[in-house]
Amino acid sequence: MLRDPRAYLWDVQQAAEAIQQFTTGLDTKGYAEDALVRAGVERQFEIIGEALNRLSNVDPEMADRIPHLRAIVGFRNVLIHGYAVIDHDRVWRIKETQLPDLLASVCALLAEHGSTEA
Repeated sequence: MLRDPRAYLWDVQQAAEAIQQFTTGLDTKGYAEDALVRAGVERQFEIIGEALNRLSNVDPEMADRIPHLRAIVGFRNVLIHGYAVIDHDRVWRIKETQLPDLLASVCALLAEHGSTEA
């Protein structure tokens, strides 16, 4: 049985909200200095990338409505495969500049397709 495509959107939504929660009150320097927060944020970005990758396989039309989906999946791959050389400033910039738009897009899709978890 295939997973409801909305489940991947819920995963993205929850992971994005977790990133926001983990980084509340931090700036770039505070983020870079806190290994526990960095680990949590990186894990949530990995979940976001994996969920969107799976969504693109299950429901390509819905996935096409996520701006920059391929770049997000690519960022997930950088985090996983390039773990030894992660640029913390880049992660922070993405969190600040791109995560809010992604969260808004996912929330809009959930609202359009019914946001109640199955």
